Amino acid sequence: MHRRRFSLASVITIMLASAGCAGEGFPGESPAEHIKNSAGGTDKVLGASAASIGLVGNPDSVTVPTTPGTLLMGGGPDVDAGIEWMIDKAVGGDFVVIRATGTDAYNQYIYDLGPLDSVETLLIDSAALADDPLVAATIQNAEALFIAGGDQFDYVSLWKGSRVHEAIEYLIHEKGAPVGGTSAGCAILGEVYFDAANGTVRSSEALRNPFDDRISLGRGDFLSAPYLADTVTDTHYDDPDRRGRHVTFLARMVVDWGIDARGIGVDEETAVAIEPDGVARVFGFGYAFFLRQNGREPERCEPRRSLDWYRDRRAVEVYKIPGTSSGSGSFDLSTWSDGVGGSGQFYYVDRGRLEISY
Repeated sequence: MHRRRFSLASVITIMLASAGCAGEGFPGESPAEHIKNSAGGTDKVLGASAASIGLVGNPDSVTVPTTPGTLLMGGGPDVDAGIEWMIDKAVGGDFVVIRATGTDAYNQYIYDLGPLDSVETLLIDSAALADDPLVAATIQNAEALFIAGGDQFDYVSLWKGSRVHEAIEYLIHEKGAPVGGTSAGCAILGEVYFDAANGTVRSSEALRNPFDDRISLGRGDFLSAPYLADTVTDTHYDDPDRRGRHVTFLARMVVDWGIDARGIGVDEETAVAIEPDGVARVFGFGYAFFLRQNGREPERCEPRRSLDWYRDRRAVEVYKIPGTSSGSGSFDLSTWSDGVGGSGQFYYVDRGRLEISY
């Protein structure tokens, strides 16, 4: 494993940059300029931040053109083809993994999958590190970013509104680098997200009471990946218990915000790779599910009463696609239609029971 050696002068520079990071940016600064200026204007910060727990490859940052994209991975064993898809878009640049718990185990695994300048893991487990300019600058300088699994409430409570939040948004919307996540890292990439602020919730509990206190949803105040507007993701979808709560999330989105509710559910060992044109390809060994409210609100979605979303057994339209090594199955998120290689079905809820029709 390669690590950077620092001279006394460079250490002093980093200390001074960190000491001067408090407060708001100067008027007219973009988030990217604010992060860079707060970090002393440096573009070479790999391995320099207090959050770094390991780096393989070249410790000096490179700058190469990238291609944007979003990877939604369902948890469990990682999907090599999905990570390789991100590596191709990173074009030999620096790949950064961020997490709030865990180790640097991703580093060598990702580095061995394809040509990259480096892979580094940042353990961002406090609000102070999330607002550290060197941590944010490391993310900003990346050519690909992957958010590991864990507890999404750690990410929401520690990262939202921080410099790290700004840096991720910069990668997505300004730099155009690929950004992905697995499990909890996937759960925070939709415009609507289940934040787990009050713990997890099981399908039986959500369907029995769609206003259960554990159903805590955020909207439009964290990450905003392309083509995921009005969309909530869920993972570990091969566990049937996830599907009922996911449909309940959609019902709450309709009732609370009056939006055209959409969802993407991803099995373990499966990845949804969203191209710049909105076409989502499915890699791996399980299935991906693309859900959309079928035009009408639930018949009953009230506190302490079971959810009833029947609508002639067609309440939620679903397109189910098997993963493959080549990502041959796809779904067009720009139109939320035009699926290839999958099959259609409907979910509906009959007095608190999730059912499927064809």
